[in-house]
Amino acid sequence: MTSDTQATTTKPSGCTNFKLRQLTRRVTQHYDQHLSAAGLKITQYSLLTHVDRLGPLAPGELARRMDMGASTLTRNLQPMVAAGWLEMGAGHDARSRLVHITEAGLEMRRQAQRRWKAAQLSLNDKLGPATVAALHDLLDQGLAAFHEEDTHED
Repeated sequence: MTSDTQATTTKPSGCTNFKLRQLTRRVTQHYDQHLSAAGLKITQYSLLTHVDRLGPLAPGELARRMDMGASTLTRNLQPMVAAGWLEMGAGHDARSRLVHITEAGLEMRRQAQRRWKAAQLSLNDKLGPATVAALHDLLDQGLAAFHEEDTHED
């Protein structure tokens, strides 16, 4: 039996959510260990990076771009605003707000970027670059399927 035939006849075993959560916890721990010397967690580094690259932007748009719930984003933003790395500024009208990265946030991101890169390279070494690339492809396919589903619900 060829690997193509196996792929079409093999059925998933176990709970996909549980397996993804197991891997996610381990990968998060891996990145957090590397970033801890900079005083950040991977979730914080990711937020700083997204706001730096996309911002200033509305919290709802940031949550959408990060595939994150609004309440989770709010909970993650609060300590970063308190630390002075991000700030909530006025939006396009009196009712809207925009998330901005501060100079302190830019500096924190710059300091943590080398540690993030070391974590990424270490993960590539641990899993193998081909496995990481294949994992990225599979994850992108999965996210695309959910995004497609989301657009059909509107």
